[in-house]
Amino acid sequence: MDNDSSTSGDAEIVAQIVAGDVNAFEHLLRKYQNHVLMLLKKHLPYGQIEETAQDVFIRAYQSLPTFRGESSFKQWLSTIAVRTCYDFWRKHYKSRELPMSSLTEKHQVWLEEAISAQASQSFHEQSLQKEAREILDWALDRLSAADRMVLELVYFEGYSMRETADLLGWSIANVKVRSFRSRKKLHKLLTHEISGLDRGSTT
Repeated sequence: MDNDSSTSGDAEIVAQIVAGDVNAFEHLLRKYQNHVLMLLKKHLPYGQIEETAQDVFIRAYQSLPTFRGESSFKQWLSTIAVRTCYDFWRKHYKSRELPMSSLTEKHQVWLEEAISAQASQSFHEQSLQKEAREILDWALDRLSAADRMVLELVYFEGYSMRETADLLGWSIANVKVRSFRSRKKLHKLLTHEISGLDRGSTT
């Protein structure tokens, strides 16, 4: 949690920038660059992180006159970063080609083995494997940008409904409904793939 001195210090720097001291923004950039990069790594492909980070700080700089200090600058910047990720996926999904209809053979084999594994091996342990992350990315890529962001924030990063609503600029009710529906969609995608494996094994 940000301490009071850090928060007030950031607010003073913002006031200096808005008053015309453009160079003071460099201090905020250096202070929060790693925070933004770490946040983006959770939501974006590796090759898009640096360019998107630049976009985040450009948006933050342009929005500084709207910073009222009602929350910490770090939290305010995190909100901009999350919404920039959301915009990235909206643009990506709008311009993408239709994805492949099924997983690769390698991922199908892994998924079949994971499903049939002993109950004592938790999915958390399975999810640490590279194949699990790739399968999850495959499934997330078939959801909407909104569904993807809600799933990542609520279920994978552990944000509360209120925190997620604040980050995305949505109502709490919208987050609750979207998180429920998106989880069902993700489950349906994976179970459909599993049922396809079962049909293939009986033919």
